[in-house]
Amino acid sequence: MLIVMQKDATPQQVENVVARVRSQGLSVHLSQGAERVVIGAIGDDRSVSKDQFMLLEGVDRVLPILRPYKLASREFSDTDTQVKIGEREVGGNAVVLIAGPCSVESRGQILEIAHAVREAGAHALRGGAYKPRTSPYSFQGLGAEGLELLAEARAATGLPIVTEVLATEQVQQVSQAADVLQIGARNMQNFALLHAIGETRKPALLKRGMSATVEELLMAAEYILSHGNRQVILCERGIRTFETATRNTTDINAVPVLKSLTHLPVLLDPSHSTGLWQFVTPVARAGIAAGADGLIIEVHPHPEEALSDGSQSLKPERFAELVRQVRAVAEAVGRTVAPPLGQPLPQERDNGRRPAF
Repeated sequence: MLIVMQKDATPQQVENVVARVRSQGLSVHLSQGAERVVIGAIGDDRSVSKDQFMLLEGVDRVLPILRPYKLASREFSDTDTQVKIGEREVGGNAVVLIAGPCSVESRGQILEIAHAVREAGAHALRGGAYKPRTSPYSFQGLGAEGLELLAEARAATGLPIVTEVLATEQVQQVSQAADVLQIGARNMQNFALLHAIGETRKPALLKRGMSATVEELLMAAEYILSHGNRQVILCERGIRTFETATRNTTDINAVPVLKSLTHLPVLLDPSHSTGLWQFVTPVARAGIAAGADGLIIEVHPHPEEALSDGSQSLKPERFAELVRQVRAVAEAVGRTVAPPLGQPLPQERDNGRRPAF
């Protein structure tokens, strides 16, 4: 439930309500708005009387949260969440682009790609140091060496790093190297991993499972949010259907549906959702038109030599063309693509102040 305090509620009155919420075995999430405080009482509140809170001084009203995903729902917050990645924030009017290889393969490869995607306008670098593969005989990533190479690429380009963590025992190591922790589709319901990432309080990019419903995705996000980690980004990456023409089926519906149900930012991964490079740019355009807050794209200078997912990887020049086309679509629907790193946002040029997105 949400307990909305009166505009003139005192700090002591807020603390009294917080204490009462905790006495009922519920956890507290405090939101300090411009005009009033909202207290989220999170947990199984079916046996908790709402009237007891209305009797406390300073309380304006008590509202139920009907969705099973409490913290992720728009009932909890009707203001869009922005998650900061390096210089940019995901979740505002400006589209953010994350690009890079499926896997870190070598020092030369990751540095070449990092410089290329930054020049094309990417705002963050993706790359797998640890890779979950269907076959145990496929390339599994460089592990710790891959993390070191990603850190070197960040130092050389300024691009923040997005990389996947596969298991709870990797969380601390990957957290020290990465700016954003990615939870892959296969791990969307690895609840121990979700708990551990929630404890880090680092930005998390949560991909939708290949057979997961939208509600299941939001419930998985709830695991991370329940630990106080509000920095969660959702990612639609295609679902498994009867169709075999592409690797997965892009659920473009999921983008506006998620935007209507949750305040969390939503990305689209057209690389994994199609599995074929020639369809990545058209689906990317559709995702931005549908309202996605950004894209995560696989890029490789020599896809035919890639150790994983070469068929869905764009060459750098094709990624640069994708950026140009996505920018045109964004402008057509009243949005923008965030400027390259090092360049001020449009509002900053006008008034010299950093915008709140």
